[in-house]
Amino acid sequence: MTLPRYKNTFLTAAAASALLLTAACGSEATDDDSSAATAPAAAGGSADSADADPSAASSGGYAAGDYSAEGSYQTPGGTQSVVVELSLDATGTITSVEVIPQADGGNSEQFQGRFAGGIADEVEGVSIDDLDVSKVSGSSLTSGGFNKAIDEIKAQAAA
Repeated sequence: MTLPRYKNTFLTAAAASALLLTAACGSEATDDDSSAATAPAAAGGSADSADADPSAASSGGYAAGDYSAEGSYQTPGGTQSVVVELSLDATGTITSVEVIPQADGGNSEQFQGRFAGGIADEVEGVSIDDLDVSKVSGSSLTSGGFNKAIDEIKAQAAA
């Protein structure tokens, strides 16, 4: 069956729009597949040695203190990153967290802003060993950078 030209054009435009929206928003499968295969290793951060107390090792083997790390992840528009600053108590529980967006514009800036605004509700009061962030406030790709930064912070805080 042959569709009239205007219907064929409309259906093609609708399909292309759906594809672009899916690529821009990402999904958990895209996040897991693309960030694992193409994202560079997370940039290292450093613990604030004035605030870290190595003698206060938690049951998880972490020192209480304030830590910071940067994690990168892959988006359809290229590599992006976020800075994660958090405080751990003597039990390895996150007492405060801040995500500082590093996006260079476009959709990533919007998604990182939403992620940064909602992450504290998801992770404060949770043990750093129990974190498994996959999507916050509609942003699934940003979690890849967040999780890489958390891995770096775990290494920094290991007692």
